[in-house]
Amino acid sequence: MPGLDGLRALSVMAVIAYHQNLTWAQGGFLGVCIFFVLSGYLITDILVAKWKPSAGVNLKDFWLGRARRLLPALFVTLAGVIVWISLFDPIRLSSLWDDVLAAMFYSSNWLLTFQKVSYFASFGLPSPLGHLWSLAVEEQFYLVWPLLLGLGLHYIPQRGRLAGLMLALVITSAAAMAIVYTPGLDPSRVYYGTDTRAFSLLIGAVLAIIWPSRKLSDDLSPRGRIALDVVGGAALLAVLWMIWKSNQYQTFLYYGGLLLFSVASAVIVAVLAHPASRLGRIFGMKPLRSLGVCSYGIYLWHYPVIVLTSPTVNTGGVNIQLALGQTALSISLAAFSWFFIEDPIRRGKWKEFLQGLLYHLKWWQKSLGVPRKVTSAGIVLFFSIFILAVSGCAMISQAKQTDIKSEIISEPEQTKPEETEPRESGENGAGKKSVAGEETLGADKKDVFTGKGVTIIGDSVMIDIELELKKLFPDIIVDAEIGRQMYQAPKVIGNLKEQGLLGKTVVIELGANGAFTQDQFMDILNLLGQERRIVIVNTRVPKPWESVVNQILAQAAAAHPEIKLVDWHSASSGHNDYFYPDGVHLKQAGIQAYAALVSGAFAP
Repeated sequence: MPGLDGLRALSVMAVIAYHQNLTWAQGGFLGVCIFFVLSGYLITDILVAKWKPSAGVNLKDFWLGRARRLLPALFVTLAGVIVWISLFDPIRLSSLWDDVLAAMFYSSNWLLTFQKVSYFASFGLPSPLGHLWSLAVEEQFYLVWPLLLGLGLHYIPQRGRLAGLMLALVITSAAAMAIVYTPGLDPSRVYYGTDTRAFSLLIGAVLAIIWPSRKLSDDLSPRGRIALDVVGGAALLAVLWMIWKSNQYQTFLYYGGLLLFSVASAVIVAVLAHPASRLGRIFGMKPLRSLGVCSYGIYLWHYPVIVLTSPTVNTGGVNIQLALGQTALSISLAAFSWFFIEDPIRRGKWKEFLQGLLYHLKWWQKSLGVPRKVTSAGIVLFFSIFILAVSGCAMISQAKQTDIKSEIISEPEQTKPEETEPRESGENGAGKKSVAGEETLGADKKDVFTGKGVTIIGDSVMIDIELELKKLFPDIIVDAEIGRQMYQAPKVIGNLKEQGLLGKTVVIELGANGAFTQDQFMDILNLLGQERRIVIVNTRVPKPWESVVNQILAQAAAAHPEIKLVDWHSASSGHNDYFYPDGVHLKQAGIQAYAALVSGAFAP
């Protein structure tokens, strides 16, 4: 079924585009969902084909086959990441071991679900092994599903009834996702949970029962072929549209959207698996098929490569050259893994492969008359160049970045008592005039407007600039808290109202710590009422929810002319010097620029 290899290629490219933050693939994470459906189909198809009423399924052979296929490439990837970090960022090594152990025991998804990370650690560099959660879900499925399927095949010989029971499990899993999910909060529990993601794998399993590959025939009428490709093409368009338009914080996804996407993916799998499908022949073309064959290795390598070769702070947007280089390197490493590790071990011919490789090396050595020492030196040189090329990507991308541990941002350091003293003549610690004071008010207006009637609700970014704002406007009310999210704003607004501290102008700076829904934000606007002037500040944060937050705020400002939008994301573009290595908290230059921007929105 070569078309399925092409589908693998599409899926892994979508995931890579998502992790490179390409705006046209913000739903690229759905590529994992396609992998789930495909895995459920192929594994169940294999198990049913090998099942015998008298003996069942040879579980030992199945599990050993899965181990030969999956473990070698995984262990090589883990070793590569450990070596890379040991050489170029050893300070991160201690925090990596939990991820390595979780990956080895295929429990990364539960580690991500229940791991309690400190506030500042949550804004640190992402783990290069964070993507292995999906492999953990699949491996847990591989462990349990053969047992359940064997019982089903033994006690429910009618395939229609068995498929119906499996559909009940699909509905149960999808319902669990909808029940556990809470809109506007972190969706990690339902996104990573094996129980709440099993429906994608089970949909593939149902397809294998009702559409077994061994019974598909090329003997199909012309009208049937057209119908097959039309249905497959429609499903493909639906999948591509969702990859283009979706984001992982949409409530629709968790209330049935992922289920619908899985069904559309299953339709594509069914069409591509059919030998009469023209669409299958397109997806089975050699370039796509070659990528699909190496898709497991590409998936393993792409995320470490992206994480370890991307700049720590990036306010300049996507670097196309870097993205292409990361993709090329990921594919190269995967191809190396496939030809030299995965395929020989999968076929049980690793020893023969090594012996053949040594034989050909000796043949070339003798044919060219090259001494053995020179040949050995050449091999060492080749691998040295390869390692240096890989290492060079990390070194180049990190060359202008400061060491993270030397610049750990600490909120108390931003609010030291000695820093609260007013600066003479409106000058900062460097002897320069305050950007905020000069650009927003001017000396003649500073004495007139003190900020009375202005209330600011924010998170740790607002804590960063609170002192700067109060030097300019001593009467403003700032209510900011580390880690605050938008869903907490109604309670804060209620408390401020009770205390009589909610001014006629309200500035809302929230969104750096997580996404929220449009309905949640509209509830906040309704709570504030139409009699108040509202200023909203968008965010710059190196997290997936950045675009979601900024899009909702932009739409709200466009729909309500009385709302003033402060575009911090655009104002900070290209200013890496504004930020600490976490990419969100501000250095002094960023504090002054931010204060100027925000005060300019509410000052007369």
